[in-house]
Amino acid sequence: MSTIGFNHYNLRGPRELIDELKDFYCEIVGLAQGQRPSFESFGYWLYAGEQCVLHLSQARPDEVRLTHIATTFDHVAFTCTDRPEMEARLKRHNVEFRKGQVPSLGIAQLFFKDPAGNGIELSFAEGQVQPDGINR
Repeated sequence: MSTIGFNHYNLRGPRELIDELKDFYCEIVGLAQGQRPSFESFGYWLYAGEQCVLHLSQARPDEVRLTHIATTFDHVAFTCTDRPEMEARLKRHNVEFRKGQVPSLGIAQLFFKDPAGNGIELSFAEGQVQPDGINR
């Protein structure tokens, strides 16, 4: 057996938070709500293109999900296009973000948090800087 790809990640919480996360990931991050099978619990499946990448599921009434603690989870990363438009969108929605770069791979990054405090990275191909200093 070998792992051949990433399927999805799941965020779980009370209904109000799940609704807020759905709006955030659709309006800010750019995912789209799509088909979700009928399950006993309420939730959403969010897609990046044709791939379902994020499941949002409502916690049971007796289930406590803490959002104010640090765990080993740091962030999830999405490959994106049009960094200037995304920066403008984040600013319009008053989402604080920081920028990063991986020059050797030609990647620009934006880092921020969702309403539950989960880290998000948006990664943009910016062209690789070659040894001669030319950005390609």
